[in-house]
Amino acid sequence: MTMQPLTPVNCAGLLQPGCSLLQLDGELLLFGQKGWPKRSCPTGVFGVRVKGGEMKLKPICFSNDSCYLPPLRCPAVCRLDPHDGLPESYLIHGGRTPNNEISSSLYLLTMDSRGCNRKLTLRCKEKELVAEVPGARYGHTMSVVQSRGKTACVLFGGRSYMRAEERTTENWNSVVDCLPQVFLFDLEFGCSSSHTLPELSDGLSFHLALTREDCVYFIGGHSLASDSRPPRLFRLRVELLQGSPLLSCETLENGLSISSAIVTRTGPSHKYIILGGYKSDSQKRMECNTVVLDEKTIHFEQLQSPEWTPDIIHSRTWFGGSAGEGSVLLGVPTEGRPAQPDMHYMYQISFQTEGEHEEEQGAQACSQESTEYDDSTPLEDSEELYFGREPHELEDSSDGEGDTYNEDDEEDESQTGYWIKCCLGCQLDSNTWEPYYSTELHRPAMIFCSRGEGGHWVHAQCMELSETLLLKLSQGNKKFFCSEHGGLPYQEMTPPRPIAPLRRTPMKVMGRRTLMALNMSPAKKSFFKRLFD
Repeated sequence: MTMQPLTPVNCAGLLQPGCSLLQLDGELLLFGQKGWPKRSCPTGVFGVRVKGGEMKLKPICFSNDSCYLPPLRCPAVCRLDPHDGLPESYLIHGGRTPNNEISSSLYLLTMDSRGCNRKLTLRCKEKELVAEVPGARYGHTMSVVQSRGKTACVLFGGRSYMRAEERTTENWNSVVDCLPQVFLFDLEFGCSSSHTLPELSDGLSFHLALTREDCVYFIGGHSLASDSRPPRLFRLRVELLQGSPLLSCETLENGLSISSAIVTRTGPSHKYIILGGYKSDSQKRMECNTVVLDEKTIHFEQLQSPEWTPDIIHSRTWFGGSAGEGSVLLGVPTEGRPAQPDMHYMYQISFQTEGEHEEEQGAQACSQESTEYDDSTPLEDSEELYFGREPHELEDSSDGEGDTYNEDDEEDESQTGYWIKCCLGCQLDSNTWEPYYSTELHRPAMIFCSRGEGGHWVHAQCMELSETLLLKLSQGNKKFFCSEHGGLPYQEMTPPRPIAPLRRTPMKVMGRRTLMALNMSPAKKSFFKRLFD
């Protein structure tokens, strides 16, 4: 067991409690950044690279046919192993957006392709559920069960806002436990069903869910109704029969009083390690446990904890996620130290022995450096083949340092862009802003004021513009004056002066012969007629 401190390199502002760590095609991904995505990484998904005590992030691209995936905190994340010819993927449901909205969408995240320089491209699709659909929530779990050759997803727990008819000005942002219902849905048709079991009488959130075949174990969790973390342990069994599924639940002994813990798998068998979490609102859980799932039940064993540093011991909160088999990334806020440039201390904890760790590192090094052409003649630098690679993919392709995220490259949107202080009474804040107009999505609507030196941009909401007037101003040829420059809602531009069309006289064609008009008397006409006849 080892614990190594990490230094986030130009990416500390993206890390926050509630983020998720994913592993796709052998690459560690960070999802759920702090704030809305910016220009350098519009997808909000980053590749995590840990090397030499430093942690760097690399923006990950989505395919052109992908849907938009907002950065979500505390969603339910479930990994789908490759099956029936389908690649490994992740299901993401619910979560909270940077605007504190709670999502009810279900996304499927898969690998789309890898470039010649091993650049990862993901594909994100939104899955639609029908029938009894789970509502918007966060802090819940989602698991995959297999029974009688079929596969289904189990969703349970979480928190959400109060119902619309119960919300008032005082409790508008208050959350409550979701009803203790178990939702079961299949991925092929998206048909969802809700089930109520007598053993699950109270709502739970931030609990753990471990699965083996047709059984799901719910461990710990926090209940808002009683404001407690009782040592609960449930075993849910799902039988996917030909008609309707059959669900049964059993309450087991020797549960854990824990919430918001980190789980990492330690091998191909059903063996896990539980780290972190909370015993109460003011007490972290410093112990570690090994969990083994056999064919009949679940077993807990005490595991030696790492030697915690003083920063970890004295911190009030911590967060993190699984970084692979037997590895965990742990974050601790830098409380009371304004001189620290980073917002969190980061640690990598490995539960493997030194021999296993060195063996794994050696295997990774061999797999990265070996090629399929060991017996071929080595090529000179000028003979390297780059068939099918774009010019921008060749830059820094040897070590991947060229695509590393640097938050210093981002524009300061508090001074430029959408989050400027447009007027003296401007109150828009990027951290608390919520959409006001139906046309807004992730940025406030702005309108251009034509007064001043070269004009300037102001927020439409600060100008108290109605949506109808805003749409009218965005169409046609109109000028707008803000409240500090006249206060007029808008002014029609002076209509253009009508200009008479130019008169075009036809030009004479050079070299054209015109017939001569002859004036002859009737006698001459009669003479010439007899002559030519």
